[in-house]
Amino acid sequence: MAVAVAEDPEIIKLVKLAIEENLADFVLIGNLEKIKKLMKNENLSGSMEIVDSLDHKSAAEYAVKMVRDGEVEAIMKGMLHTSTFLKAVLDKEKGLNKGKVVSQISVYDKPFGEGLQLLTDCAMAIEPTLEEKKGIIENSVELAIKLGCSFPKVALLSAVEVVNPAIKDTVDAAILSKMCDRGQIRNCIVDGPFALDNAISPEAAIQKKISGEVAGNADVLVVPNLQVGNVLTKSLTLFSKKEVAAAVMGASAPIIMTSRTDSKKNKLLSIALAVYISEQV
Repeated sequence: MAVAVAEDPEIIKLVKLAIEENLADFVLIGNLEKIKKLMKNENLSGSMEIVDSLDHKSAAEYAVKMVRDGEVEAIMKGMLHTSTFLKAVLDKEKGLNKGKVVSQISVYDKPFGEGLQLLTDCAMAIEPTLEEKKGIIENSVELAIKLGCSFPKVALLSAVEVVNPAIKDTVDAAILSKMCDRGQIRNCIVDGPFALDNAISPEAAIQKKISGEVAGNADVLVVPNLQVGNVLTKSLTLFSKKEVAAAVMGASAPIIMTSRTDSKKNKLLSIALAVYISEQV
């Protein structure tokens, strides 16, 4: 796993934890002297590969090149701006983009019932178009299936659970649901719009008289835009104290993009999830 711009105390501590858990081997890219000093402070072995790079842009590009060249199997964002990191990852000629929508997915234990629930997109798609939402759904379905959910139930979220022409997201939800009915979105069942409560709570769905396989039993929650997704995933960790792993799907290799405010446990879970994804055929 290549870490772009690794000269950060929290990154080095995280790498040490991941190594102790036998999750992955790492290549650290960044300021050589700073990385060595931080590794010494953490009693981390000096035998680890370090690539000297003072420039954040160059560090991100080199990490991507290592993936493309088959030297590493995954890439992790270190202490650099997300925009700089993503510019290298999504470069059309030299990046990891394979012509699909690239989207972020949060994974956590269901608040109602058993199993995992996926929430997307919480970090990348600012105001996705209808076609981009289709790609976001397909990415989440791919991950859900990899995690053992053979036919995911996908709920499209909005502020209300009825189609209202004044709220564009509800119209998009209705269209995407029909696209799934007609086989344009496969290997899942898509329904919406749903308000959050009747998407995840069977009791709320019953009380509001909303029927269907997805109502109250969603495996995947698709938010209408970045604002909703970002606030919702952070509320899971900050208000609910949930353990949340994050994945980026749609690229040619697993990508780890955690927030600096994420707990060490959640960052470690994201690394573990990336390793798991890389091992799936």
